[in-house]
Amino acid sequence: MKPINVGLLGLGTVGSGTIEVLRRNGEEISRRAGRKIRITHASARDITKPRPVSLEGVIVVADPSAIVTNPDIDIVCELIGGDTTAKALVLQAIDNGKHVVTANKALLAKHGNEIFAAAQRKKVMVAFEAAVAGGVPIIKALREGLSANRIEWIAGIINGTSNFILSEMRSRGASFDAILKEAQAKGYAEADPTFDIEGIDAAHKLTILSAIAFGVPVQFDKAYTEGISKLTDKDITYAEQLGYRIKLLGITKHVPTGIELRVHPTLIPSKRLIANVEGVMNAILVKGDAVGASMYYGRGAGAEPTASAVIADLVDVTRMLTADPEQRVPHLAFQPDQLHDTPILPMGKVETAYYLRLSAFDRPGVMADVTRILADNSISIDAMLQKEAEEGEDVVDVIILTHRCLEEQANSAIAKIEALSSLANKVVRIRLEELN
Repeated sequence: MKPINVGLLGLGTVGSGTIEVLRRNGEEISRRAGRKIRITHASARDITKPRPVSLEGVIVVADPSAIVTNPDIDIVCELIGGDTTAKALVLQAIDNGKHVVTANKALLAKHGNEIFAAAQRKKVMVAFEAAVAGGVPIIKALREGLSANRIEWIAGIINGTSNFILSEMRSRGASFDAILKEAQAKGYAEADPTFDIEGIDAAHKLTILSAIAFGVPVQFDKAYTEGISKLTDKDITYAEQLGYRIKLLGITKHVPTGIELRVHPTLIPSKRLIANVEGVMNAILVKGDAVGASMYYGRGAGAEPTASAVIADLVDVTRMLTADPEQRVPHLAFQPDQLHDTPILPMGKVETAYYLRLSAFDRPGVMADVTRILADNSISIDAMLQKEAEEGEDVVDVIILTHRCLEEQANSAIAKIEALSSLANKVVRIRLEELN
């Protein structure tokens, strides 16, 4: 049977890893796919740059358009990143009747609706397992393995850089800045780490997961995003003392009023499996009505883990090339004409519990004022911890864990607490999820 010809856009870490894994495991991959899959062309900005993998048999060009328009290419594999040039090339490939495999979460989170609609019109496939959690097959699990379920919620550690930083801060009692520098030295964090530490990368991935889980269009612009750059080792220690760990979680839930779509630091009971995911590893909890909670764990980045997902998509596309387009697995799991317009909730309408840390002057009546304000906003207290003032200081830390309430109620209460003359600093607020 005629081999499948693949054109790679990008010869960076993932592109080189894809060539290496496909070459190493080519025979087994061909047996699974039903025919040989071979990378015949690749594009790179600098075609003379040395690569960590042999490019024997691969025609390397500087112009990626030469690949997306090449009539001999069956599948275009987009691995260049970004959402401008990549978008133009993917749409051009689709317009030329090419199937597309991509690892580009930002592209799909921002422009997925347009790209999937174009693919539907041209009757080609867009596969994107590598766009979320690297080598962890969470997209396939949601689109196929859990298709009998009504998905209730997803909560995931889907950014390895932020998880490494929080893990090291907890285990070593070090500051955020110190661990960030270490993460950059190890290659876990970019020179500009904004996308990772401010939750943007996780929000891209969560947007895709939410769309697949609940059958809605991708809506990255409606995701609430809060990063870890303001977390202190003090709050990580206090959380530990209370039986919790802090993780940057992407959370999406289907609730009666709409869909929650949020990324933020979150207290999780330390007894939960996901709370014990350390270092650069990823883990995603999915709650289905029939299957219950299931967790997907593994390496979320790196050359070969991501290449594993890229090649799995190449195999899937190869298997489905001759299938009736109407019988293929839909891009977002639900048939395109069956997507719903369920609203994404603004953060103020999200209900969760809270960890509040108050730095208060050590004087009578402070807690009476605080508890009154919480009660006035219909917020009940689950637990309270007051630390002793350090020698020579008259400011004490008070930690309050609340029961669940609307974010807008918490916002109102926090604003009033911060207006008290007895508070030395602004309230530190971290959301809390039991995940039970």
